[in-house]
Amino acid sequence: MDSGILIHTTELKIADRHYEVSVYVRSDGSHIARTIFAPGDVIIHDGFSLEEVLAKHQRLLPLAVDSRQILRELRCDA
Repeated sequence: MDSGILIHTTELKIADRHYEVSVYVRSDGSHIARTIFAPGDVIIHDGFSLEEVLAKHQRLLPLAVDSRQILRELRCDA
């Protein structure tokens, strides 16, 4: 996968935690937004522009955070 060139970083606050978002532009002009939760646990969204990929990431990152919390709770109850 073409990881691209880092062009933007920001933080999103979700449930009182801050998550770093790194945005890359690929050689084909597409953009990738990436947040690393842990080694091997990364969420990536793609889009045609910086604005599009950031909007998608802002909309979907809370779902990723919630799903990881639910998984942790299920593992603790097992």
